[in-house]
Amino acid sequence: MKRFIAAVAVCVAGLPAFASNDDIVKVRSSGDVATTMDRLEAAVTGAGATVFARVDHAAGAAKVDMELAPAQVLIFGNPKLGTPAIQDNAVAGLFLPLKVLVYQDGAGQTWLAYEDPKEMLGDLGGISEDAGYIKTMTGALGKLTGKAASE
Repeated sequence: MKRFIAAVAVCVAGLPAFASNDDIVKVRSSGDVATTMDRLEAAVTGAGATVFARVDHAAGAAKVDMELAPAQVLIFGNPKLGTPAIQDNAVAGLFLPLKVLVYQDGAGQTWLAYEDPKEMLGDLGGISEDAGYIKTMTGALGKLTGKAASE
């Protein structure tokens, strides 16, 4: 249900969001990968979260003489938000901090993609699907990716 609400919230903002069967939320971007990632990073830091890493998959591939379409991952979080999840179940640390992939598909369209927090953490024992931090993570991901996609 929360995934549906997140998808509707992004669509209401004029941006199509799609949740696939594997619980990945995708948001179409108006910019290229680098521009979208710059906007995402600015939105994350502007919201007071910490950026832990920015991984450029295409640059990594180029270092071994291989090619990839533009694709970058931003790893970020807020310990005030993530720590309670890890306190509830230490295995949540495998999924946190949060990650957003910005990539170009075969048609040249740029997308932001992230795993739905409820689905990501929901199968772990000790974490209630009604946990406040799941709702906060879901809302933050929707807002941050929406901002990065449309500026």
